[in-house]
Amino acid sequence: METKSAVASLAALAHEGRLAAFRLLVQAGGEGLAAGELARRLDMLPNTLSANLNILSHAGLVTSVRDGRSIIYRAQYDAMRELLGFLVEDCCGGSSEICAPLFKIADVCC
Repeated sequence: METKSAVASLAALAHEGRLAAFRLLVQAGGEGLAAGELARRLDMLPNTLSANLNILSHAGLVTSVRDGRSIIYRAQYDAMRELLGFLVEDCCGGSSEICAPLFKIADVCC
């Protein structure tokens, strides 16, 4: 991942509402969630959610697909993995004991 892409992803996540939406989509898995369901779970106005999802989409962190009258949003796991990889790419200057807990978390969740 290039630095410019990492900055765009981090900027998109640097907002409480966008971060909450992204985390909820990550938890939802590959099936994703309809926009209305996301708004209900986050207790967020639909237009606010739409703006937040648009920013996440432009950063490549979420995708959407129309399903009838609903729009289903999904987390882009490849983009998330690239960002996480970028953040720990040169982790700890070779001191594996510092980064070991990070890798344990990655093994548990993924």
